[in-house]
Amino acid sequence: MFARRIAVVGTGYVGLTTGACLASLGHRVICADVDEAKVERLQAGEIGIREDGLADLVGEGVAAGRLSFVVGASTALKELERDGAPVEVMFLCVPTPMGVGGIADLAAVEAVIEETRGALPAGCVVVNKSTVPVGTSLRTAELLDRDDVGIVSNPEFLREGSAVHDFLNPDRIVVGSDRPDAAERVAALYARLGAPTVLTDAASAEMIKYAANCFLAMKLSYVNAIAELCERLDADVADVTEGMGYDRRIGQAFLSPGPGWGGSCLPKDTNALLQAADSADFEFRLVRAAIETNTRQYQRMVEKVRLAVTGKRTGSLSRRRIALFGLTFKANTDDLRDSPALGVAALLRQAGADLVAFDPGVDAATARIDTSLLSVVDDPYEATRGAEAVVVLTEWAEFRGLDWPRLGTGMSARLVVDTRNLLDPDVLRRAGFTWVGVGRRQRERAATGTDAPSVP
Repeated sequence: MFARRIAVVGTGYVGLTTGACLASLGHRVICADVDEAKVERLQAGEIGIREDGLADLVGEGVAAGRLSFVVGASTALKELERDGAPVEVMFLCVPTPMGVGGIADLAAVEAVIEETRGALPAGCVVVNKSTVPVGTSLRTAELLDRDDVGIVSNPEFLREGSAVHDFLNPDRIVVGSDRPDAAERVAALYARLGAPTVLTDAASAEMIKYAANCFLAMKLSYVNAIAELCERLDADVADVTEGMGYDRRIGQAFLSPGPGWGGSCLPKDTNALLQAADSADFEFRLVRAAIETNTRQYQRMVEKVRLAVTGKRTGSLSRRRIALFGLTFKANTDDLRDSPALGVAALLRQAGADLVAFDPGVDAATARIDTSLLSVVDDPYEATRGAEAVVVLTEWAEFRGLDWPRLGTGMSARLVVDTRNLLDPDVLRRAGFTWVGVGRRQRERAATGTDAPSVP
């Protein structure tokens, strides 16, 4: 494999992982960002992201001289040229947040193209790694106005918390361009990974990203609806999803019910695909229903807490102290963006509950959370002191290993509402807790005749 000279613009989850992993594959990579303070921290080895293996990979790349950080995309191009040869590939890994009406905001992409248009050497390839609407490659080509520079769509499929593993062990590599030579050059960057590669046109590559993420969102909304139906029909969603998952046409991934889906991708991408469908005069009812089901799931979790705490569907949560375990949108990350945990918390607070939260990935001293919504502490035993219930909202494995009898001694009532079905009900019951899950049969009620809370 030939080592290429690469500029990566943007050092968020996608950009930093992309840069560090490409450097680990032997390429010379300069990562650029507009945030000077962030670049200084990266130069000092402080990555600022909770991502398994990423800090080590960055350190190794810097030590080997294959990875460095600068302020500004144009600076990255100049640095590579000063090193001996011009940039060959420039990756755009900049934010594309949800804008007005749900459509992706491409301001950052357009700003980078404007900045680098005149500095890109002939024969260079510009790669859209960010999630962008179908047609963005054409728009990028128009803005660039350079026939001697190729435009490629190479969407990322990285899961936060396992981004390095996903990059180096991909299910597939998707590369799309209307210029086959440019697509093949980008595909060759990943040759050492030995992954299946889909070479296609730019529009299809852009659509693949949205189609994949929206399918996952629909799958999650579907299993949450199945969980609710299980509660109404006295079935057990754990057994149901196990039976489904063995079917190779379905698979076991994304079959865990929870408080809803969120994060930086699924909410943004589902809304963007709806916008694309609307612009094409197509009513995408499946995706719309998935979004509506997800919104309803937040309220359903609040109803479950209300019944468990008060014993009544209309009971008041005013001034009831509730401990929240988990704030991030998923475990093994510190990302709070569009977190369903915060969505549920907002509704609980609106209902009058006093909330104290603990999350292994959130530092109480630096948490950017509205204190009028909840308070954050760094100790689970402090969070539960005086609480009437624990509500598990994020699937951190650490919660399984807590001393639940000790937690119970500090609570005013021993009750757990487990929106992730994370904890072992038998362990909780032996510690004197009432455990309420999602879509699970209340087996102790059937066995003993006791009246355990259950929310249809």
